[in-house]
Amino acid sequence: MATGQETVDNRYFEPIDVFSLEYATDPQISPDGDRIVYVRRFMDIMTDRTRSNLWIINADGSNHRPLTTGNENDSSPRWSPDGQSLLYVSSSDGSRQLYRRWMDTGQTARLTNLVSSPGGMVWSPDGRWIAMTMMVKESTPSFVTLPAKPKGAEWAKPSKVIEKLKYRADGAGYLEDGYTHLFILSAESGTPRQLTAGSFNHSSTPSWTPDSQHLVFSANRHTDWEYDPLNSEVYTLSVKDGAIRQLTDRQGPDHSPAVSPDGKYIAYLGFDDTLQGYRVTRLYVMDRDGGNRRLISNDFDRGISRPIWSVDSQGLYFQYNSEGNGKLGYIYLSGKQQMLAEDMGGTSLGRPYSSGSYSVANTGRYAYTMTRPEHPSDVVVGKMNTSETVRITRLNSDLLGHKLLGETEEIWFNSSYDNRRIQGWIVKPPDFDGDNTYPLLLEIHGGPFANYGDRFSAEVQLYVQAGYVVLYINPRGSTSYGEEFGNLIHHNYPGQDYDDLISGVDAVIDRGYIDENQLFVTGGSGGGVLTSWIVGKTDRFRAAVAAKPVINWYSFALTSDSYNFFYKYWFPGYPWEHTEHYMKRSPLSLVGNVKTPTMLLTGEVDYRTPISESEQYYQALKLLKIDTALVRIPDASHGITARPSNLISKVLHILKWFDRYKVPKS
Repeated sequence: MATGQETVDNRYFEPIDVFSLEYATDPQISPDGDRIVYVRRFMDIMTDRTRSNLWIINADGSNHRPLTTGNENDSSPRWSPDGQSLLYVSSSDGSRQLYRRWMDTGQTARLTNLVSSPGGMVWSPDGRWIAMTMMVKESTPSFVTLPAKPKGAEWAKPSKVIEKLKYRADGAGYLEDGYTHLFILSAESGTPRQLTAGSFNHSSTPSWTPDSQHLVFSANRHTDWEYDPLNSEVYTLSVKDGAIRQLTDRQGPDHSPAVSPDGKYIAYLGFDDTLQGYRVTRLYVMDRDGGNRRLISNDFDRGISRPIWSVDSQGLYFQYNSEGNGKLGYIYLSGKQQMLAEDMGGTSLGRPYSSGSYSVANTGRYAYTMTRPEHPSDVVVGKMNTSETVRITRLNSDLLGHKLLGETEEIWFNSSYDNRRIQGWIVKPPDFDGDNTYPLLLEIHGGPFANYGDRFSAEVQLYVQAGYVVLYINPRGSTSYGEEFGNLIHHNYPGQDYDDLISGVDAVIDRGYIDENQLFVTGGSGGGVLTSWIVGKTDRFRAAVAAKPVINWYSFALTSDSYNFFYKYWFPGYPWEHTEHYMKRSPLSLVGNVKTPTMLLTGEVDYRTPISESEQYYQALKLLKIDTALVRIPDASHGITARPSNLISKVLHILKWFDRYKVPKS
C-alpha cells in the first residue's frame, strides 16, 4: 500500500538524461549587434537522432524565442548584410534546401530545389547574391555489360568497380562520383549558376570582395591533388566570366581566405608543409592581387582558425585553444594579439574535446558558444575593448540545475620521462569524501593531435556517477601547447605519451583517495591506441576498454579512409618499405605481454580505424586466452556516439566490463 511519502530521486545524472541534453551551435549575431540567431540542438528519443531548430535572442538576453520548430534539421543561419533577412538550410521538406526569412514579417520562402546539399553559404555585400558550394555528380559508365536477363528474373546486385584513389570516407560511406563546385544563386531565388569546373573539389567557404564582383576561395587544383592532399591554394574568381587566378603558390595548405572590408587585403591560414605530423596553423595577410604576402602570427604559437576581419580592416578576430581551453582572440596587422574571451566550446557532448564557434557584428560585439564542465554550450555575448562577457542562454538549467555533477579540478604534474609539465583534469563523484578511497578511471583522448579541457562531457559525468574518479590528460602530442609539444610524438606514437599518462595516474594516487588495486583505463581512436599500448606495457590496470583503436599500423595505413595522408605524415614512408618501424609502434607487437582483461568496442562501418583493427586484437587475445570481448556497434562510423543511444550504450558497456573485474570492497 502506498504511504504517500514516496519521492523521486533525480539528483544524479543518469544515462537516460543524455536524451534531454540541449546545446547551442553556430551563433550568428546581426550586423547591428542587437540580435543573435543560433542553432539549438536537441535529441529525438523516438528516432534516436540529434535534431536542430533556429532560435533568436536579443543581445541582452531578452525576447528568447524559436524561429523554427519541429523534429527537423534547421541549420546554418546567415544574416543578410542589411540585417533584414535570414538565410538558412532546412530539411523540413525532405531534403536540405535553402530558405530565406524576412525578419520584419516572418515570411519565409524556399529558394532552391537542389539535388545535392548546399554548403558554405555567403551573402554578397550588396545583398543580391548568395555564394555556396554543392556537389555535382558524375555518371560512370558500367565497366562490363552483362547479357540481358529474362523478364522477371532476379539477379544479384551489379558489381561495383572502384578506380579512384579516394573512394570512401568515414561517416559518408562509399563516395558517389563527382566533385564539389562553387555556385551563386540570386537572393530572390532561381537556378544556381555553377562557377567552377574540373576534376577538383571546391569545398571551402568562399569570401566576397566588397564590390560583389569576385569570390576568393581555396582549393587543391594541382594535377596530383589526390596524392598531395594538403597542398591547397587561394584563388580569386570573377563572378562575371568565371575567370580564375591563383594567388598563392607554396607547398602546403593555404585556406580559409577572408577579404578585408576595404577590399585591400586577403587574410588566409596555412603553414609550410614539411611532412610533420602536427603543424601550428598560422595567419597570413596579402594584398588583394596576391602580392606582399606576410605572416602576422609568427609570435603566436597556437593554431588559429576562423579568421574574421574587423569592420575597420585593421585586424582580425580568430579562434584558438591554449592549455585545453577554447578562446577568442584578436590580432592587429602589426602582429600584436589579445585574448577577448575564453571557455569557447561545448558542442562535443560525449567527451571534453575542443569545439565551438563565434561571429562578430559591425559594432564589435561578438557572440560565441561557451561551456564549463557543468554544462554544454550556451550563447555568450561580449564586445571588443571590454572585458565583460554575458551568458545569455541556459539551455540545460531545467535538466542539470538541480543535479549533483562531478566536480572538475585541474592538475599539473611532471612526466617521469623528461620532467616535462603535463596538464590534466580530475573529476570526482558527486558525493566525494576525501576520507574514502575510490576506483580510478583513466580516460584518454584520441587524435592524437587534439586536446581535452575543462569542458562538459556526458561520458565523464556518467563515469563519476558510477563511483569512479576520472582522470583525463593532455599528454605530449596534444594540441593547444604549441608546435614543439605537439611534435614530440612525430614518428614516435605511441611513445613517451605512455609515460605522461602513467605519471598522471601516480600523481592522483599520491593524493590519497585512490584505491591502487582499482585502476581502469579506456580511450577512443588515438585513446584506443594508447589503451592497448598501456596493457602491453603494464598490468597495473584491472581492466581496459579500447574503443575504435589502431592495433596494427601496417594494416591501418592501407585500410583507413585517409590512406593517402597517414603514410607520409605519421610515418617515414610506405609500410612495405618501413615494416619494422610500423610494427614497432603497433600495439600488436606487445600483445604477448597482455594480462589485462581487455574489451574492444568499434562501429561496424568505421572507415577511419576499421573494425578489422579491433578484430585482430580480439583474436590475438583469444589465442592467448586473455579475457576479452568484442563489441560491434551496428551502422556506426568512427563517431560512434553520433546517435544518443550509442553514447549511452558505449558508457554502459565500459562500466559493465569494469564492474566485472572490480575487487569487492570488504
